[in-house]
Amino acid sequence: MAVRANQIFVNLPVQDLKRSVDFFTKVGFEFNAQFTDDKATCMIVGENIFAMLLVEERFQSFITKKIANAAETTEVIVALSVASREEVDAIVQAALDAGAKQYNEPQDHGFMYGRSFQDLDNHLWEVSYINLSAFPSNQPE
Repeated sequence: MAVRANQIFVNLPVQDLKRSVDFFTKVGFEFNAQFTDDKATCMIVGENIFAMLLVEERFQSFITKKIANAAETTEVIVALSVASREEVDAIVQAALDAGAKQYNEPQDHGFMYGRSFQDLDNHLWEVSYINLSAFPSNQPE
């Protein structure tokens, strides 16, 4: 049986929930008020894709290990695929304007274009556009 999830919830620890909500609102994301309180919020990333932003104390209640210091280590890269190169640039520019830091130089491979940033809690976000019609074939000719 192949696994096929209906939704994905990425859980991220944040130091200051209001600051994170303000930041991601400026980037262009919306939030589900039904799953929001003073310790957590549900950021809507896509139709069935969500990021739960949890204050560190609340995040810690789900785990027995220490929370990774995202300024020093990387446990995950949140990678988003969008509909165009222009959308990649618009999202990343909005993040930078809202206080994010550019993480890597833009990557342009012809069929794929991407940019990345670190959010206010140093989580890595990668935004990319893939033009499948220009994707190189792996099939022998």
